[in-house]
Amino acid sequence: MGYKEIYARYRQQILAGQLKPGDRVPAIRTLASELQVARKTVEAAYEILIGEGYFVSQGAKGTRVNPELILPETTGKTAVPAPPVSALIQRESKGELRLGIPALDAFPHKKWLLISGKAARSLRADEMILPPVMGYQPLREAIASYLNISRGLNCQPEQIFITSGYRANLRLILAVLAQPGDKVLFEDPGYFFGQKLLKRIAPNLHYVPVDRQGMDVDYLLRYHADARFAIVTPTHHSPLAVTLSLPRKHQLLEWAQYNDSWIIEDDYDGEFHYTRKVIPALKSLDVHDRVIYTGTFSKTMMPAMRVGYLVMPKETIARFSELGEILETGMSLLPQKILAQFLSEGHFYRHIKKMRTLYQQRRRMMLDAMQACFPDVFDFELTDGGMHIVAFLARGTQDTALAEIWQRHQLRVLPLSGWYMQTQKRYGLVIGYTNIRSLDQARELLQRTVLETRALLD
Repeated sequence: MGYKEIYARYRQQILAGQLKPGDRVPAIRTLASELQVARKTVEAAYEILIGEGYFVSQGAKGTRVNPELILPETTGKTAVPAPPVSALIQRESKGELRLGIPALDAFPHKKWLLISGKAARSLRADEMILPPVMGYQPLREAIASYLNISRGLNCQPEQIFITSGYRANLRLILAVLAQPGDKVLFEDPGYFFGQKLLKRIAPNLHYVPVDRQGMDVDYLLRYHADARFAIVTPTHHSPLAVTLSLPRKHQLLEWAQYNDSWIIEDDYDGEFHYTRKVIPALKSLDVHDRVIYTGTFSKTMMPAMRVGYLVMPKETIARFSELGEILETGMSLLPQKILAQFLSEGHFYRHIKKMRTLYQQRRRMMLDAMQACFPDVFDFELTDGGMHIVAFLARGTQDTALAEIWQRHQLRVLPLSGWYMQTQKRYGLVIGYTNIRSLDQARELLQRTVLETRALLD
């Protein structure tokens, strides 16, 4: 029995009502013994079920069916229920228009392989022990240099902490700096997996609405001025891609300084701007060191790399170092060595510059194809940059059903309404375009859905 069969069995039992929200499921070790399969097989199935929102892991309390899972009501007839929005988040490599996947066809594979070989051959005996907890020093130096030049920061290599990515950044920051009961603010709408993680690690979680100028800081000051943390995507908001206005940036920084609070800046795709006006990072305006800047190479290089980083405020370095020894075991050294050389030799700069031009072209292709195939279905609000577009429904609110239709045709788009947590929502599809190679390809992909899209919305 493979992990796919275990996953399918649980999913079927949940959708059929045989397992109900809140029900506990067997421990991985117990189920592996019962089914006589390897633990990793069960772990893989559970990870998918957790990722899709069917299960939640509660640590020592075990794993349960998600208590917040809303299932469709069943009738006497057998029906295929619509999946929860979280089930539309797919982790398979198959499918088109996926979010956050860089243009893999334009990645400099030959240069990467050449550097990889050199890094492997140069591995010394002393580097074969435990890697540095806070990261490989040459990589920390290369990242600090890049951020200071390209994103307007003023940080030292000692402030860089290498992690395994976005979620590791959030876990580490809150573990080091948060106290039980601290109020944490998140954007609404906000990054889907960020919401899911914070629900588990930040019990006092609240949401601040986002409009065309980014996070509504007036709302924050009116209702949540006592918050300890605000997590923001100020350069290109996820998913609306709007930019936090300069007056609001200053408001937010003043709030953090006055209240001794922390701003966690997620600059996940700040490199991809398509106008001559470069948007500096919020951290570049931070004179009181209240912003914790975070980034990742998943969007700029490849998701499989799993290398991220954060910039620690100077006063917190000792605390991050102390707890990092406990929480982090240090990223694998070889990928860090390869990445450090890739950055220090200037290849990363050239790659990003190439991607900006390419993504601007591919976004235009996607928009032209959307307007040709759906001339009266969607509205668009173009922003400075990013890696996806939001196609707002011109009428109706059926974006979840629409996303399900598109996903059946292997188009991995997501419904915009699923990113909201409060009642005021906007509706549409969040669509990746970075791997579209031609206008004809974009039209061919969209044509798969035209008839069903119109049948649903008319």
